[in-house]
Amino acid sequence: MGAGSGGSGPVRAALTVRSLPRQAALEVAARHCRGEMEQYGRCVAASPATWQQDCHQLKLRMARCASSHPIVQKIRHDCAEPFAAFEQCLKQNQASVMNCTEHVNQFLMCAEQVKLMT
Repeated sequence: MGAGSGGSGPVRAALTVRSLPRQAALEVAARHCRGEMEQYGRCVAASPATWQQDCHQLKLRMARCASSHPIVQKIRHDCAEPFAAFEQCLKQNQASVMNCTEHVNQFLMCAEQVKLMT
């Protein structure tokens, strides 16, 4: 969802460049930390082989922004189990992160179901 023409260009590119498991974190942060997410997405897209190292500081900045939002805190709480499973999958499949697609989908389904009562 977004205002504009069909989505977030650099972020979409980043998601398709060997970083599908990071889609979950990016999708959650997108609604609340757009600037941080865009910078991180561009970094990931520009460094497909070394993004984990090259983009670490931007990842931390995005995570810090996201963690301050109540909806993200609720998703972290309510979806802790599928998120931990996909993080574990990432660690075990660093060379072939596409093996973790099912884990990402499970986390995204959980996150989509979380609603913030306001």
